Amino acid sequence: MAERHARALYFIVNRREMRGATFRAATPSEQQGRFRFSEMVRRGAPETSLDLLRKIAEKMIEAKPQADANSIPAGFTYLGQFIDHDLTRDPSKLSTGTPAGLPTEQERSPALDLDSLYGRGPNDSESSRFYEADKVRLRLGTTQASGPGPVADKDMAGFDLPRLGALAKQAIEARRADIPDQRNDENLAVAQIHLAFMRFHNEMAARNPGKSFEEIRREVVLHYQWMIRHDFLPRIVEKAVLDNVFSKGRKVFEVGATGVPTMPIEFSVAAYRLGHSMIRAAYDWNEFFHFRPGAIAPGSLENLFRFSGTSGNLSPFGSAGPPQPSDLSNPIDGTFERLPSNWVADFTRLFDFATDAKDAALAPKGPAQLNPAHRIDTRMTDPLKLLPLGSFGGGAPADSMERNLAFRNLVRGRQVKLATAQEVAVHFKNLGVAEPVLTSEDILGARSDGVDLTELRGGPLEQQFVTETPLWFYILREAEKNGGKLGPIGGRIVAETFHRAMEGSHNSILKTPSWKPSGGKHPGGFGMVDILLAAYDRGKGELRPLSPPGP
Repeated sequence: MAERHARALYFIVNRREMRGATFRAATPSEQQGRFRFSEMVRRGAPETSLDLLRKIAEKMIEAKPQADANSIPAGFTYLGQFIDHDLTRDPSKLSTGTPAGLPTEQERSPALDLDSLYGRGPNDSESSRFYEADKVRLRLGTTQASGPGPVADKDMAGFDLPRLGALAKQAIEARRADIPDQRNDENLAVAQIHLAFMRFHNEMAARNPGKSFEEIRREVVLHYQWMIRHDFLPRIVEKAVLDNVFSKGRKVFEVGATGVPTMPIEFSVAAYRLGHSMIRAAYDWNEFFHFRPGAIAPGSLENLFRFSGTSGNLSPFGSAGPPQPSDLSNPIDGTFERLPSNWVADFTRLFDFATDAKDAALAPKGPAQLNPAHRIDTRMTDPLKLLPLGSFGGGAPADSMERNLAFRNLVRGRQVKLATAQEVAVHFKNLGVAEPVLTSEDILGARSDGVDLTELRGGPLEQQFVTETPLWFYILREAEKNGGKLGPIGGRIVAETFHRAMEGSHNSILKTPSWKPSGGKHPGGFGMVDILLAAYDRGKGELRPLSPPGP
């Protein structure tokens, strides 16, 4: 998160410009080597006041109760993050940071080919270490015994990401995940979801002996895209919008385009940052870590960062952030180089197997709970006011406000000169989509149970806020008024961007309309619960390996 996600400059293809801390024309070499962003709407409004962005951010992250989503289990928050990393994966740089030559135009474009899982494949010199000797299966990791028993006191093969260990150039890097995209180990939830997809790939290989890596990958990617279209997207976008885009085509983004796709900054910097509002402060994580009496510790957001190899140190003691070289003499700060066994996820608490797989036996048992995501709205959980220092790589920002995730999102939109919500709304209206438009009172929150910014009324910042609203905030306010699903602008941007990314993927359900998934129980034919049911052996209790024996 934070620095690890921040791009110093964005190359905007259709403007041939570099956007970010500076704003200038792109050089020919930058146009060749940069990830391909685009812009739907050109900004005409003046630069947004930083004072206004501070006020909005402060209000968005206050210690106040948040509403839960009606039909979005918490696992989808982090599945969305995993998908985001897949969309923006740039294979020109692998996990070692070793340049592998300029990426092809296809590689610099958004796609849903699971590049964050596969790298450049088993025959590539840099990516080959991600695979087993058969060059088909992915290499999994092993947890580190931690107790309490009788399961967590053992190393658990296949329940952690592979880690650098002895391959690390410095001891401090030994805990880093040895996967193509280390962003997927910035928090424990996305790391465990990444692992689930690795296991799903291996299970597909086991079910299809003799098939090549590329054949297995194709089947995995098509099932993955089907899950996105029929399980993930319907939870965050209105069905009518999705059906319209996927049956009648796009109306606002790269309409009629057939070449490689781009990534609209309206999606990357605004609409798809919806997941930040879904994050909870604490989770009923597994048998040992939850927020009820008797837990060893809370299944807190801080701990999800701590038990990762990028933002944390995988260790239950010492500071929450990754140890610095000066700390290496301290034995309690960095004693674990792999995930402690007692932090393995219980997926039955993160995804709704009872509803989606129609299997009541897989509902959480006893006092355990299925965690709902927070509703998509203008509120964010209090811990995001101060992001963990491990997220920044190079040390703590001088201004604590720079650790506020809402402020960082708003400033990012300012830096790339993102169009205002009203400019986008006018553009979409002219194209015959995205009505109705929010009123000034809607934006201020006078009739909302979300963030109340009516204190701006009558002040020097009111006019700018209600007529030049930051697009990210507006999209969240739309969702808030729409019962927690993206509204006319946010939903259209997300649906069309996913449609274009699927269309531009090497393996694509849009290019093979006759293809159908196999073995699915989800009402949509195949969903995330089906991936998990294939990846983990239910009979061996692998979906909740730390819980007492049961179905």
